[in-house]
Amino acid sequence: MEIIFVLLAIIAVTAILLLFNKGKKTKKFKTPVLDHYDLKKITINHIDQMEDGSEFEMYLYQLLLELGYTGVYKTPGSRDFGADVVFTDREGFRNVIQAKRYSVGNRVGVDAVQQAFSSMRYYKAKKSMVITSSEFTDPCETLAGINHVKLLDRKDLEAIIKAFQQDDHTAIKNRIEAEPRMILETWSEMNDPVLRDIKKDYKAEKRVNELRKAK
Repeated sequence: MEIIFVLLAIIAVTAILLLFNKGKKTKKFKTPVLDHYDLKKITINHIDQMEDGSEFEMYLYQLLLELGYTGVYKTPGSRDFGADVVFTDREGFRNVIQAKRYSVGNRVGVDAVQQAFSSMRYYKAKKSMVITSSEFTDPCETLAGINHVKLLDRKDLEAIIKAFQQDDHTAIKNRIEAEPRMILETWSEMNDPVLRDIKKDYKAEKRVNELRKAK
């Protein structure tokens, strides 16, 4: 009988400890209603703790409005055709933004560039960019450079946050609107009568040649 009481006591204590630890877990940052929060209080740590990408999109949406940009709007949560936020820059050009709130170490790949670039025609935009709380892979950097897609990574985002806290809106706009890193050498070959192979599937080529010889 005593053994049973001891076991019941152990189970009860374990249950209490589990409930206590669950209550101590740090709650993730929840973006408050737009009318009730000060963007200057939002840090990169808050962004890291956001529950999903939609909160990051809302942050960028509000930030662009606070910066005084025109034509700012957030696209629907589904079927956005590759753009999360749209705005018109100081030159009057419409820009589309693909927002990627990724954890540090989880780098953004080429799909983000593909989404941003392909959405431009749908939104009648002149420029496209990807903004992330992380970094970009090398292939992503390359594809963005070839297609003139602007990339803003974690360091850029931290600089934007700091400048906003200091009311330096011009510095933020200059960073956002700066020309993207461009890779132009591939375009110089477009008029070459003999275009070189960029990247090919040699296994597929070998297989097709074997099939053709077997005919």
